[in-house]
Amino acid sequence: MDTQRPGISITYCTKCHFRPRAVWIAEELLHTFEDHVSGVTLVPGGGGQFDIALDGELLFSNQAEGRFPETRELRELLAARIDGAPRPRHATNPAVPSSTAHA
Repeated sequence: MDTQRPGISITYCTKCHFRPRAVWIAEELLHTFEDHVSGVTLVPGGGGQFDIALDGELLFSNQAEGRFPETRELRELLAARIDGAPRPRHATNPAVPSSTAHA
């Protein structure tokens, strides 16, 4: 019996021409999670939005954060929520002691 794999959606503002950024992030996320998700859906939107969701759960919103997401942080957010997904090699977890952080 197959288990249901989650889907990622990227909603982007068409008037702001955010589609190239959405396509690039979709490619990066598929590269990492293609064996663990059902797909990445690009959703045209408006109002300056650039939102990333996993099965409808909003993980990142540029309007709430005041910036665009870094691919590394998206990989960390998704890896924490997708069963069996690969963990990022260079996580930015604040629990890592500062003595091991790069200057």
